[in-house]
Amino acid sequence: MQLFDWIILIVTLLFIVIYGAWKTKGSKNVEDFILGSNETPWHVVGLSVMATQASAITFLSTPGQAYHDGMGFVQFYFGLPIAMVVICVTFIPLYHKYKVYTAYEYLEKRFDLKTRSLAAILFLFQRGLGTGLTIYAPAIILSAILGWNLTYMNIIIGVLVIIYTFSGGTKAVNVTQKQQMFVIMSGMFITFFLILHYLPNDMTFTSALHIAGANDKMNIVNFSFDPEEKYTFWSGITGGFFLALAYFGTDQSQVGRYLSGRSVRESQMGLIMNGLLKVPMQFFILLTGVMVFVFFQFNPVPLNFNPNNKAMIEKSSFKGEYNALENKLNDLSEDKKVINLLYIDQLNQDYDNPILRKELVALSNKEKDLRDRAKEIILKADSNSETNDKDYVFFHFILNYLPKGLIGLLLAVIISAAMSSTASGLNALASTTAIDIYKRNVKGEKSERHYLYATKFFTLLWGIIAILFACIGTLFENLIQLVNIIGSIFYGTVLGIFLVGFYIHKVQSKAIFYSAVISQLTIFMIFYYAIYIFPSGEEKLGYLWLNFIGAMLTIVISLLLQWTIFRKQKVVVA
Repeated sequence: MQLFDWIILIVTLLFIVIYGAWKTKGSKNVEDFILGSNETPWHVVGLSVMATQASAITFLSTPGQAYHDGMGFVQFYFGLPIAMVVICVTFIPLYHKYKVYTAYEYLEKRFDLKTRSLAAILFLFQRGLGTGLTIYAPAIILSAILGWNLTYMNIIIGVLVIIYTFSGGTKAVNVTQKQQMFVIMSGMFITFFLILHYLPNDMTFTSALHIAGANDKMNIVNFSFDPEEKYTFWSGITGGFFLALAYFGTDQSQVGRYLSGRSVRESQMGLIMNGLLKVPMQFFILLTGVMVFVFFQFNPVPLNFNPNNKAMIEKSSFKGEYNALENKLNDLSEDKKVINLLYIDQLNQDYDNPILRKELVALSNKEKDLRDRAKEIILKADSNSETNDKDYVFFHFILNYLPKGLIGLLLAVIISAAMSSTASGLNALASTTAIDIYKRNVKGEKSERHYLYATKFFTLLWGIIAILFACIGTLFENLIQLVNIIGSIFYGTVLGIFLVGFYIHKVQSKAIFYSAVISQLTIFMIFYYAIYIFPSGEEKLGYLWLNFIGAMLTIVISLLLQWTIFRKQKVVVA
């Protein structure tokens, strides 16, 4: 980090915070604070929806995911455009019809207070954890690589977000996310084209794709029906569809973005914009990770991208053994470079040499073997070490290969992304707590200003809780997977409640409440016995299926319970 990088980073972040607080100060009532007075145009709705989902985890973890596993993760988003259409046709018109502040307010109008409270509590629990992770993700990486104090990083990111979210509510979130998306996408495009520029001079983009393909990084679509496969076409358009439907249709952090739209049509256009751009955006971020992989076919690469592991090994008795593996990797890197250059030369002559392709695969397998052996040494040195380094790959490239100024810009990208998702999360947590829990249960008449201050207080409270969650967090196999797993555990049940409310009018409050409780407990058991207890890669069920199973269980059980209730009522009448 040079002085210029620090200037870029600090100026960018301060501008976003100060601009957001200044532009949106002075909320007069709860409607102004939570719904932004319904003044948000469709393109800002669309950008805000995209920025809310595109957290720092997206830009840290996704390129690393592609570096190790290729483009297959994009299948996770295949169901998203379909979900946007369903939400536009059903969810948005109903939310506007009932003039709700939160998604869960609708459930009391359709069912009863306890169903509304159950859905709100499930949301608060999973979104509270998720918001803590959106702070923790960039903090853990930045602290590890730059040597910054992790606790201080969590506090700084959290406080920056609290300042403008507390001041302006939904308006502040929407206004700042517009600036943040500009910073985020500008930084990513510049980085992508710099990677291409850094590749050998006689290497075309097509040649880079060939090298990625030879190493199995371009397997975009997998039509396997194996439920143990994490990402397939089928899990994407079913589990991914239900996850997107639940996240964008029932999660207040997203619902709050489009409820602030000027009209039903503006809200719908914002979501359609997200449906059209989200898959290409994720494809581009994954492709950036694949290009980083191609770049490291011609440049030195560490045995493990997590610098904490290297520092720990240097102080242990396993230093010599680890350094021997590093020397082997360096020799292997030279071999890779030679073979890849020969392969490019053949490609430039329109000949895809199968012998050289096999040699590339063999070298990649040798490298993977060295990395696996390095992980074993790391665990022998410290059994509590995190050997998975996917979240560190992209940041290693940024710090070691980008020019001055751009390092500061990419740091601003990562922290801006963390701030945008955290702001939406805090705003949603505060809105849900104030409207669905506090206002619905407080006794006596209270003024609009009272509830405005209550919502601001809950913003501050949830901000502190999110910072505390971040401070006690632990690095999972891959942060973007952890966020999606947490969502998948809860979203299916909540989505099932809403789908019954929207489409199955015969099911009443008692049946849906108990079906949701049974469904959620069942999902906990399925997650534990089919996913949690198994090592990574050996799970018996891809976590995306939890969304589908949870929703279907809630719907089917509610129908059975309602049928049972009808039977009993008929018997009593008879």
